[in-house]
Amino acid sequence: MASQEHLSSIDDARTSVKLDTFSTDVENDAGSDDLMNSSVQSFLWNRITVTVKDRETKQPKLLLDSIDGVVKAGEMVALMGPSGCGKTTLLNVLARRDAAAGAKVEGVTLVNGDNPSTSAFRNLSSFVEQDDALIGSLTIKETMHFAARFSHKNSLTKTERIRRINSLIESFGLRKQANQIVGTPIRKGISGGQKRRLSVISQLVTVPKILFLDEPTSGLDSSASFEVMSFIKEAAKKNHLIVIASIHQPSTTTFQLFDKLILLSGGKSSYFGPVTGVQDYFGTIGYNMPIYTNPAEFILELMNVDFSSNREESESRLSDIQRKWIESPEARTLATEIEAASKASLPLPNTKQSKRHFFTDVVTLVHRSFIKSYRDVVAYGIRIAMYLGLAIMMGTVWLRLDYDQASIQPVTNAIFFGGAFMSFMAVAYVPSYLEDRASFIKDRHNGLYGAPAFMVSNFIIGLPYLFFIAILFSSVAYWLSNFNPTGDAFMKWVMWLFLDLLSAESLVVLMSSIFPNFVVALALTAFANGLWMSVNGFMVPPTILNVFYKYVFSYIDYQSYVFKGMMVNQFAEVTYTCGSKCECMFRTPLVAECKIAGQGVLDQYGYHTGLNGTWVGILLGIVLGYRLLGLAILMVKKN
Repeated sequence: MASQEHLSSIDDARTSVKLDTFSTDVENDAGSDDLMNSSVQSFLWNRITVTVKDRETKQPKLLLDSIDGVVKAGEMVALMGPSGCGKTTLLNVLARRDAAAGAKVEGVTLVNGDNPSTSAFRNLSSFVEQDDALIGSLTIKETMHFAARFSHKNSLTKTERIRRINSLIESFGLRKQANQIVGTPIRKGISGGQKRRLSVISQLVTVPKILFLDEPTSGLDSSASFEVMSFIKEAAKKNHLIVIASIHQPSTTTFQLFDKLILLSGGKSSYFGPVTGVQDYFGTIGYNMPIYTNPAEFILELMNVDFSSNREESESRLSDIQRKWIESPEARTLATEIEAASKASLPLPNTKQSKRHFFTDVVTLVHRSFIKSYRDVVAYGIRIAMYLGLAIMMGTVWLRLDYDQASIQPVTNAIFFGGAFMSFMAVAYVPSYLEDRASFIKDRHNGLYGAPAFMVSNFIIGLPYLFFIAILFSSVAYWLSNFNPTGDAFMKWVMWLFLDLLSAESLVVLMSSIFPNFVVALALTAFANGLWMSVNGFMVPPTILNVFYKYVFSYIDYQSYVFKGMMVNQFAEVTYTCGSKCECMFRTPLVAECKIAGQGVLDQYGYHTGLNGTWVGILLGIVLGYRLLGLAILMVKKN
């Protein structure tokens, strides 16, 4: 099946439009400022050295040692080596990303013989992550449209943008799947190879001059790997695009698609040159390649030390290969090419960068999140069903509580349950937020939008859904449980529940931003909610709560203000009868009438009326605090 899909998709793409369509459309779009006529003629790096402090010895540790290379327009370069050789580090340095935590980077990277600023370089380049950080509930065409709308690298009209998107989709063999969703845990979407192609074209839509690919064939079989890389190679040739891809053990056919090879081991160069010259080169230095052998597998086995049965012999062989590369004619030729390219001093491509507008970014993100929210049942659909079920359960357990003193404690229990468990179940938002965050990290690395726009849009899109959940839950549970039966009291309950959910979701955003791992974020958010339940005033009244928990946690516990607000809403203006024997549980001024004023219940907790505005303000402050802390974390953490 994989082979049939491979052949049919390539045939479909090449016979219908090929990549000439994309090239022609881009030229038509650009007009007099033809974006494709100005390409990056050369991209070189010279003496790239990266050092970090070793955690154990505290001494400098070399990750990369004087790495050189030069690539020309239209070439596709494979970056290969055994695990831990420095492939990802080099790719990040070349893409002008952070190499590693606390790393010191030396050396130069030049484009057309010039050293552009980081912002200018990012206008010329795009980076495709190893993981397909895609919004699963969007279609292929929608993913492309949003990528194009976010891009500030080139000014395009709507018509130009649509033409370019359609050309890329057809060119990469995705026309038949254009209106199919990427795929969610619940809804099946496109295949792994198609996701890889989509990840690539969602960056190509910005017309980069240099494309970096981190393990583009990861998780794909040999047929799908060849399919993906063949499409990329055609794009590179047709549009004079430089492609640098880290790749692990490609098949023979995939390996032969590349024009050049960068071979690393132990952070040092072992070869840089044409893929077609690999066999001859290693033969000349004494390492003849057996016939019918995958060249990629052969050279990786030579480079690998970690899994060798004779480590000393392997290390000696590796040192020999590295030494012979330094002394080789090929290395001297590379040095000459680098020197020539560095002196070329060609003009940089003129990329018309449109001015970024924060408001436009927010609107676009809200639009994308809205589509996701109503398509992806994990985001809000399951949560709405869950909260509705919780409301029915609560309403039928605390069914039609009357206004006798025997119902005071059950009513209090119901208030606690309604507020605390609603906020606790906000942990269901963790997977949806983590997907959004992964997409944001990818987009930010490519300069599409910043953390403030992402955080504001995330907050805005949640407001209507959380309010709807608050109304839905209250419409069922409030009346079934027979809480204070006035319209004013009902709307105040809805308000407290909405603020409760808003605070809980903001807590999820903060925890998931600090620890972007599903299990860890889920556990810590659940723990935090458990702590808030313990000190919110129900388990232990504030009047006798341990001073440590009272002053350290209670005053910043959003659940405590929700519980206060709901308690005052229920008890401030109602009375309860004392039963047939007139033995009142609470001594209030109404004891002579064999009744209990609700204020007496509030006095037991030390709650006062008339503070709703203060509590609402504190809750909004807590929400703002969570969001600002989450924003700060996103701005500080790069991954």
